[in-house]
Amino acid sequence: MTDLTTKLYSMDELSKEYERLIAGVEKPGRYCGGEFNSVVKDWTETSVRVVLAFPDIYEIGLSHQGLRLLYHLINQEEDYVAERVYAPAHDLEEKLQSTGLPLFSLETRRPLSAFDLIGFTLQYELSYTNILNMLKLSGIPWRRAERGEDHPLVIGGGPGSFNPEPLADFFDLFLLGEGEEAVLEILALCVEAKRKSRTKMELKRELMKVPGVYLPEFYKVVYKQDGTVESITPLDGAPARVEKRVIADFNKAFIPDTEIVPYIETIHDRLMLEILRGCSRGCRFCQAGMLYRPVRERDEQLIIDSIEKILKHTGYEEVSLTSLSSTDHTRIRDLIGVLTDCYSPQGINISLPSMRIDAFSPELAESFQGGRKASLTFAPEAGTDRLRRVINKNLTHAEIIQATRAAFEAGWQKLKLYFMIGLPTETDEDLDGIVALAREILENGQRIHEKRRGQVRVTVSVSTFVPKAHTPFQWRPQITVEETLEKQERLRAGLRGRGLQFSWHEAKTSQLEGVFSRGDRRLGRVLEQAVALGCKFDSWDDWFNWEQWCAAFQGCGIEPEFYTARRRFYDEVLPWSHLSPGLDLDYLIAEDQRAEKAMLTEDCRTGKCPGCGVCPSLKVTPKTAGGGVNI
Repeated sequence: MTDLTTKLYSMDELSKEYERLIAGVEKPGRYCGGEFNSVVKDWTETSVRVVLAFPDIYEIGLSHQGLRLLYHLINQEEDYVAERVYAPAHDLEEKLQSTGLPLFSLETRRPLSAFDLIGFTLQYELSYTNILNMLKLSGIPWRRAERGEDHPLVIGGGPGSFNPEPLADFFDLFLLGEGEEAVLEILALCVEAKRKSRTKMELKRELMKVPGVYLPEFYKVVYKQDGTVESITPLDGAPARVEKRVIADFNKAFIPDTEIVPYIETIHDRLMLEILRGCSRGCRFCQAGMLYRPVRERDEQLIIDSIEKILKHTGYEEVSLTSLSSTDHTRIRDLIGVLTDCYSPQGINISLPSMRIDAFSPELAESFQGGRKASLTFAPEAGTDRLRRVINKNLTHAEIIQATRAAFEAGWQKLKLYFMIGLPTETDEDLDGIVALAREILENGQRIHEKRRGQVRVTVSVSTFVPKAHTPFQWRPQITVEETLEKQERLRAGLRGRGLQFSWHEAKTSQLEGVFSRGDRRLGRVLEQAVALGCKFDSWDDWFNWEQWCAAFQGCGIEPEFYTARRRFYDEVLPWSHLSPGLDLDYLIAEDQRAEKAMLTEDCRTGKCPGCGVCPSLKVTPKTAGGGVNI
């Protein structure tokens, strides 16, 4: 493949070449740039150029709140420029390959190799092949060791950075935790390195001093004969343990005054504002709840003022109040009341990404749905009280029935229920509990809406539990593909009938997610082999190819079951043992043992401190807008 950029195209000529390609694809709006409130800067007036890369298509990537935030954060600084790139759909990729043109940024249509840094969002393990594919389309060598001084630094951030070991050979560094402050510190060091003509290695030694920055090449990993990790040794002064970055006062965290407004419809086509960060519920399966502790709420007036400011610059017709658990915000009812009173007359809806069953009230739900009786979504997670205690989901059968009855009585006719299968200690009785619970909810709805019986619908959506790093279940085995299919069939047989719908996640994609969520550096070879065989967009059913993945594992002599089906020991060195979200190991072990006994652990907002270790280790305390926190 000939790289046309080597023919010394001027930027204008190169841009015209790209225009010809874009004009011939299915959705040119994915690549044309120039959206309302996007930023285009003169490169000659900036010192450091960053391209923020999301390893999925535009419609999904533009909806990612973190990337949008960093985009505006960086661009408000005069000396920096941030542009964007998303994984190209298959029609554009074919055109890039046939012409030899490299992948380009949206704002100025520059090849990614022209930037100083490429920052990838590590949101989901099944996007890892897209990362390598984007580097390949950019003409940038996959492996860090094969890149030279003129290649960009490749950086990763997001939840995947808390176990990035499968990507360790491809990235220069990862940022653990919250990036609003750390990103600017990293860019300042890049400016200084340019000014002093420092080499990449010299720059990396400076970046090593930034809290939260993890440079994998400065850690030596040794494996035992049985394949487990024997040791992880820091080199050349690298810290033995990398602690995550956390913003102590969330009221001071950056909020952009505006948002990008796309030309085409995206997955979340609305204004999104994060109203709190962290979660204190302590669900033992939930990685996000563990990684983003402690809880820090934004003040009510700050939220109101920020929404007003951003709406003036965008014209969005919906505002989503986002967080891991937005109904936990101590001022949520007053906040929604003020916002709906202000914006409902203007035709602007206020929404929440989800509603906890134990926080549900018809009045609250109706207020943020703008009076519409659309479907409601609840997440019981498990079919019995016992299994909900195992996962520390403090929710009883009676509470679920009460909330769903209240929803039907208030006029809703469609409910969606989320469950997981394969949870630790799960039995057939727990699976049958899902069926019994769904049927009881449906029957209640049909009785309440007796005259409109055919319109009542309960949808049961089931995913396979995948153990994640830094959770109490990080040592637990994951069920096999065969076990998953058996459980799905049992549920399918029980959830037949009028008014019931059943959906499930593909068993093999869950298995692959499980491999990479707790994987080590040896999986880098599997990723390379998989991409070479054509794997990409693995989270898409139409593109996922299990046979190609099996061939990649076999070609590298690696058994996927080693990473999924094996029970870890508490004293085992895990691939992520040197990376810390601030959690105390003894706390995670104690929570795993309490799960075995189906014992609940209190929410630290209202009960006894569980001793997770985050507050003292990171020197930060919970903060709420309405008080009520036990510290």
